[in-house]
Amino acid sequence: MEKRACLECGTVLRGRKDQKFCCDQCRNTFNNRQNEDANKYVRRVNNILRKNRRILEKLNPKGKATVDGIHLAEEGFNFHYFTNIYKTQKGTIYYFCYEQGYQKIENDQYILVVKQEYVK
Repeated sequence: MEKRACLECGTVLRGRKDQKFCCDQCRNTFNNRQNEDANKYVRRVNNILRKNRRILEKLNPKGKATVDGIHLAEEGFNFHYFTNIYKTQKGTIYYFCYEQGYQKIENDQYILVVKQEYVK
């Protein structure tokens, strides 16, 4: 019979044939190490998205506002990151960071909006 060992610490395994780890701690340590690189990237992107959302929420307390693009940039807004795009029937494009959205208009101005329930 073939001896099986824990994938993390190498301890000989006893029990189920499909067992890969000797304990929860070894399973968690192994999986955390496997996902470490992806987690760093996802954490960085989520931090940028949350910051963008906070900026939009701060500058749009009443649900609709117009601001200069320079003001967004000075606050630290990153225009390269958003969660989704909504295109109206008329072809107007809104970019959203979760429920907080914006649309670029003329002269580097932006209209800030909050997503309504009927907007998918």
